[in-house]
Amino acid sequence: MTTLHPARPATSGVGPLTQAQHAEALPGHPPSVGGPRLALITTALVVGGFAIGTTEFVTMGLLPQIADGLGVSIPTAGHTISAYAIGVVVGAPLVAFFGARLPRRGLALGLMLLFAAGNVASSIATSYEALVLARFLAGLPHGAFFGASALIVAACAPAHLKGRAVSRVMLGIPIANMIGVPVATWLGQQLGWRSAYWLVAGLAVLTIALVARWVPAAPGNPEASGRKELAALCNPQLWLTLAIASVGFGGMFAMYSYIAPTVTEVTGLGEAAIPWFLLAYGLGGVFGSLIGGRLADWSVLRGLVLSLVGVGAVLATFTLTSQWAIPALVNLFLVSVMATALVVVLQLRFMQVAGDAETLGAASNHAALNIANALGAWLGGLVIAAGWGYPAASWVGVVLSLGGLVFLGASLLLHRGTTRAARSVRMAP
Repeated sequence: MTTLHPARPATSGVGPLTQAQHAEALPGHPPSVGGPRLALITTALVVGGFAIGTTEFVTMGLLPQIADGLGVSIPTAGHTISAYAIGVVVGAPLVAFFGARLPRRGLALGLMLLFAAGNVASSIATSYEALVLARFLAGLPHGAFFGASALIVAACAPAHLKGRAVSRVMLGIPIANMIGVPVATWLGQQLGWRSAYWLVAGLAVLTIALVARWVPAAPGNPEASGRKELAALCNPQLWLTLAIASVGFGGMFAMYSYIAPTVTEVTGLGEAAIPWFLLAYGLGGVFGSLIGGRLADWSVLRGLVLSLVGVGAVLATFTLTSQWAIPALVNLFLVSVMATALVVVLQLRFMQVAGDAETLGAASNHAALNIANALGAWLGGLVIAAGWGYPAASWVGVVLSLGGLVFLGASLLLHRGTTRAARSVRMAP
């Protein structure tokens, strides 16, 4: 049985991991897992990501049924979405603190067990308050599971293919947007909203079985500790990366949060056209994930610059193309490609800057993306409520993308200053 060793990304470098750093990431230079074995490991983890992506977004399509079933208004039922997002943000540091020394496979299994419990609790909730609590519980393992998955495949993959390996393990969410969310939404409409959460719970159980069967066992990292994980919060590079993700990726959410009314009121299509736009977004996510992996293997820094500029550019063009059906559909596909590529490169960046706090670093990406979700949707809603129209939300997205570039520039300047200071110390008599 192949043994995994916890990866140790670079502590503060800007750009891709070097071959030497990759060698350090795998103590003793053990042989990487290749071919079919790595594919099985990735598949097991992708199924888990598929389940997480399905439960994250299916609630949005079932809000009317949930509101009717629990006797609350649709806006009130929408708080269950917020509860899940809060769970994601809270869960990342909690799991990092308490799970730092756990073996990666054991951590992934425990997180998926908690995820299954949260979805079972969601399906049997008999009151609004119980559902809010259940959705919070289901959100807790979200970011940490993706973080553990990224660390597992990064330790298994050859040094020059780690970015692509991480990108593949993150395919679960775009595939969920294409298949899982529509199927679960349809099931919830036909059999009741609770059935959607039962479906996700079943997927979680399947993931547990696949991870237990296909992911190799590995000892935990004896040098890791909760204190070391939280000590990473003193690293300004981690906070700057959080800012890049929260602000830069928030640009996409400023537009995409209002895609349904944009399709009906700006593009002038009926509600029946909305699923086609959602499908285009999901398909773009698959391509974007693969492209992001190649960018990360080429250069994390350049990948961040290109993806942030790309997101801003396609959001700017969407303000024009949103008036016509086919151009809007193609443009939304491109938005998804660039935004998902950004997510993948950010995942590698977090793993770089976290240093010894590998669990916190790997899990922070999805926590930051949920902050981006809230920030982008809020700012986009402000300009729409001000009467500037739905296309104005895309301009908000452009500004947020530029804001991400500003924080990236600050990160680069800080790194250069730190490097110069270190050189001065070494050269001092």
